[in-house]
Amino acid sequence: MGVIMQAFYWDCPRLEGKEFEWWNFVKEKAQSLSEAGFTALWLPPACKAANLDGMSMGYDPYDYYDLGEINQKGSVPTWFGSRRQLEELIKEAHLHGMQLYADMVLNHTNGGDTEEINGLNGQKRWTKYNPGSGKFTRDWTCYHPSYFERWDGLGFGDMPDLCHHNPYVYSELMEYARWLIEEIGFDGLRYDFVKGYGSWMINAILERLYEKNGTINFSPFGVGEYWDSDTSITQWLRETNALTDNPVTAFDFPLRGRLKDLCDRYGFSLRTLTEKGTLITDGLSAWAVTFVENHDIIRKDPIVNDKMLAYAYILTHAGYPCVFWQDYYNLGLGAEGAASGIATLVKIHEQYAGGGTDILYCDDDLYIMQRRGSGEQTGLIFVLNNSARWNGRLVITQWADTRFVSMGWWGKDNKDTPEEKWTDGIGSVDFWAPPRGYVVYVPQNL
Repeated sequence: MGVIMQAFYWDCPRLEGKEFEWWNFVKEKAQSLSEAGFTALWLPPACKAANLDGMSMGYDPYDYYDLGEINQKGSVPTWFGSRRQLEELIKEAHLHGMQLYADMVLNHTNGGDTEEINGLNGQKRWTKYNPGSGKFTRDWTCYHPSYFERWDGLGFGDMPDLCHHNPYVYSELMEYARWLIEEIGFDGLRYDFVKGYGSWMINAILERLYEKNGTINFSPFGVGEYWDSDTSITQWLRETNALTDNPVTAFDFPLRGRLKDLCDRYGFSLRTLTEKGTLITDGLSAWAVTFVENHDIIRKDPIVNDKMLAYAYILTHAGYPCVFWQDYYNLGLGAEGAASGIATLVKIHEQYAGGGTDILYCDDDLYIMQRRGSGEQTGLIFVLNNSARWNGRLVITQWADTRFVSMGWWGKDNKDTPEEKWTDGIGSVDFWAPPRGYVVYVPQNL
């Protein structure tokens, strides 16, 4: 299915010394990311933000149509750059075969120009908007409480909460989605804080046919941020996807919780990885975007130990994996060209990690999994070891009389190269992994 790179982290322009130049910085990485095997880039909100306490990361949208062209809210460019630079990044990524996903904040806005009295509750709020683009002007009737909806879901802080049942708001947001895809060039949308509004809004955006590359049949990718239990996320997915042939996906937050425990909790049992309670283990891998860190969760609950174990899991298992920029570059876990890095796992994912998943063996400290392969992806064996010594087990695979080589591996304080393996006539062989580490074995003589 591919691999996403989340091409930002919190306050990345300032921390990288790339204020107003982030789009150019990502553009410089596009070719190497494509060559590493990444197929999509998820970008931060591109529109002009309220910037009430200085330049922001864009999750407080003010003018949806100002991508860095208008002198308002403290600058002409956004925190990430200008519209021209964004369009050049999109063009460069497309040139190298990658898709671009826009971060779409639909629940709320911020930075209103004038305070108004809400006619329903008498409350005074900053709900009068006259954005410099002249598009999607707003007043109190666009927000909750509203004539058009008796109940609102969750608010986002104290930011005015848009009422999507207002026909004007609905049509403007539908037009905004069209504009991002057809005119700016995005291929998909990441929906921020989907708990705050009806799933029907996302369904409407995904159901629409978009004109791209000269035809009116483009279906954009979509992924929702529903930060909750597997039961709640599953309910949201089934509700959103009930009447569409272009289903939305969701981030697998419950899986990320287990992966943090794998990396950070002493005595974690690998049996937990096989239990129900995540989108992957609940049979919803086709609707799951798996991840290790993102811009929000790393600031609240970061993984601090042995993070490569988590990346090895998501890049060998089912789902649509998303790699975090800060891990790949700033922490040096990308390690392009090294068997122990994320870059090698991305190549493994694209070349081998296809087909169904079989757990060949699992106990508290040893986990051995087989991907059966599909099409040009020939399958793999993944061995995860949670003990303090080399650990392995005889298992029966689907491959008889087959040579296996270790393509990617990592072990805590261990740099030994795993031995190649040959299965016998019924497909059995012993597979091993280093202390507190993993090995990905791939078949060779198929």
